[in-house]
Amino acid sequence: MTISVGDTFPDATLVTMTDNGPSTVNLTAYIAGRKVIVFGLPGAFTGPCSTAHVPSFIRTADAFREKGVEEIICVSVNDPFVLKAWGEATGATEAGITMLGDAEGILTHTLKMEFTAPHIGLIGRSNRYAVVLDNGVVTHANVDKPGVCDISQGEQLLETL
Repeated sequence: MTISVGDTFPDATLVTMTDNGPSTVNLTAYIAGRKVIVFGLPGAFTGPCSTAHVPSFIRTADAFREKGVEEIICVSVNDPFVLKAWGEATGATEAGITMLGDAEGILTHTLKMEFTAPHIGLIGRSNRYAVVLDNGVVTHANVDKPGVCDISQGEQLLETL
């Protein structure tokens, strides 16, 4: 599958950190009946992911909420321990962005969003993308070329709404 407007976003079991430790999240059930943004990126604590991609959604979070987006979800091929620390370090958690781990890369593989850059230590990660989902259906989709952080940023997605 690739990401296209009109598609139903695939189901996946993702992981998050709660006060009681790691917990699984059934993505389809989690987003059912709601308008959400899901954006994917290569990894926590990596260059543009930390300095450009996540900050773009922090800056635009209120504007998206004004347009009816109920939740912004960041998906990365990382474990929930790392994502919790990264959300706190970047301010994403404080901004209300939900950090979900695709620890096994299953969602990333299903979306055909795999990204590998061995020369910088990134193996089996996700390409950058940002989608608006309404009850699980893709209404807007911005997918970057591998290794680029451009159209999947918050400001560019906001312009499409």
